[in-house]
Amino acid sequence: MIRGIHGLFYSSDPEATRAFFRDQVKLPGSDIGQGWWIFDFTEGDLGVHPIEDAADAGGHDISFYCDDIHGTVAQLTARGVEFTQEVQDQGYGLVTYFSAPGGITVQLYEPRYAKGSARAKKSPPSAAEKAPAKKSAPAKKSAPAKKSAPAKKSAAKKAPAKKSSAKKAPAKKSSAKKAPAKKSSAKKAPAKKSSKKRR
Repeated sequence: MIRGIHGLFYSSDPEATRAFFRDQVKLPGSDIGQGWWIFDFTEGDLGVHPIEDAADAGGHDISFYCDDIHGTVAQLTARGVEFTQEVQDQGYGLVTYFSAPGGITVQLYEPRYAKGSARAKKSPPSAAEKAPAKKSAPAKKSAPAKKSAPAKKSAAKKAPAKKSSAKKAPAKKSSAKKAPAKKSSAKKAPAKKSSKKRR
């Protein structure tokens, strides 16, 4: 199953191009060996654009998108990235272009469309879906079945009062404990026998 998309820039100065996207544009990525940097994105998309002239078929294009075009342009400009035109409204989004080493020009845009995955992520936290679940929970708490349970607990509380009368029986056992105390006096008698042996 396909799980991602891979793009390529063909550069006349690949080392400078890699360094530019790594150090100035700050794209995440890693060296997969021998200086080959692969820039890794958490998301991406792919579109198919119509053409007017059949001779233009088969072309490819790479663009970057962001959430705040003006903020992103300001950040990149501060890092030395050169933009080739001002931000323009192209209908599908706010668009500009910047140049990279190796003869590369890249489009940067803030999309006006919402991808299906973005809509799916936004739908679970919607208040309309969460509200019915929260309303049904209090209704279950106010059910009469739960109210009758505390009434049974109050009856159970009366039962321990009956157990308190049963506690008087152990008080009788405490008198039985006095009897072993008499046995301890019987133990003194053997002590007298030991005194006889001394005589």
